[in-house]
Amino acid sequence: MTEDEDPARAIDVPFIAIDRLPAADERAALIDLRAPVEFDDDHVPGARNVPLFENQTRSFVGLLYRQFSPEAAFQEGRAAVAERIDELVGDVARAIDWDVPPEDLQRRVLAMTSGGIERMDRELVTRSTDEVPERPAVFACARGGLRSRSVVALMRSLGLDAAVGLEGGYRAWRKMVMEALASFTPPAHVISLRGLTGVGKTLVLREIERVRPGWTLDLEGIAGHRSSLLGMVGLAPVSQKAFETGLHARIEQGFADGVMVVEGESRKVGDVVVPARLWDAMLNATNVDLVAEAGTRVRVLAEDYLADPGSLPKLREQLAAVAERMEGAPDLAGMLDQGQVAELVELLLERYYDPLYRKSEAGKVYAVTIATDDVEGAARAIVRWIETSQLEADRPA
Repeated sequence: MTEDEDPARAIDVPFIAIDRLPAADERAALIDLRAPVEFDDDHVPGARNVPLFENQTRSFVGLLYRQFSPEAAFQEGRAAVAERIDELVGDVARAIDWDVPPEDLQRRVLAMTSGGIERMDRELVTRSTDEVPERPAVFACARGGLRSRSVVALMRSLGLDAAVGLEGGYRAWRKMVMEALASFTPPAHVISLRGLTGVGKTLVLREIERVRPGWTLDLEGIAGHRSSLLGMVGLAPVSQKAFETGLHARIEQGFADGVMVVEGESRKVGDVVVPARLWDAMLNATNVDLVAEAGTRVRVLAEDYLADPGSLPKLREQLAAVAERMEGAPDLAGMLDQGQVAELVELLLERYYDPLYRKSEAGKVYAVTIATDDVEGAARAIVRWIETSQLEADRPA
């Protein structure tokens, strides 16, 4: 038997399944080893990004893997990790409040990886375990492969016995999210807040959440988008994957009293799409018609767009796109530059937003109409209506 075939060299690396993953809080840390671009696209809520490779290195390693060989990619990755291993371990230590023992980390990494990718893959053996350490440090990569195996092995060799890997990595999390959304069962009472742009649907929704915690699903808040061509101005829209992760997190919390209040959206909230089961629930919701005076609508919309002065360049850019859809439209960006905000908003409502909304609302039936010029009063009125007309029927006679 050769040294390379010696089973004594095999190292058990403990991994836990996704359903054993503890919440990332003061008792547990989830360390996401993927590159920042992967992490930014989506990640497990509460995870901290400590990338094994930065974006450029990840891209180059991937190129080597595809065009040359896994070994060429491994050697490039090995050199990159060795170069920044002190920083990486230091970031992990700060994330979990751990004192790193004195060690020549670069030398240790080079020794661990000296046999090449095949030998390392053979020596680091994944061992599934149901035993989760009391204060675990859970390391995840894209698929639960060599990235996380090697880091867990390194951390445990440095004395961090609480280090474990996540089976399937981020892909396992993503699969769980999609399965949960595909099997979503709505609560008994789904209420859709509908109304012309600027009536303050989002303001009312969030006030309802304040007075009745657990009643609402804030799609625009999760998406980082107001669901219109100008809807991203001043916000930070998320990816489809991150949107679905946010939906999953909210749905897992449950809906108090069997009530889910949502805004009446189209199926797309900006660039993200509402999953099918949730969309079906929204289509079959009980509709509440929200109305407001013209002045209220102008004020609400102007406050949305101008809340962040740094977003004005993006607003000007989007106004140009809106103008292309409005036949004979004036210079919308010019109106903004000249401070004609009220006139601009009135024009957008009259010639852009309202026609689109009225077309989309054709055939809708409303259970009640509520004025929203007083947001707090509107939220209280909707809560009273839900409690008397919807929840009263649930109570035993």
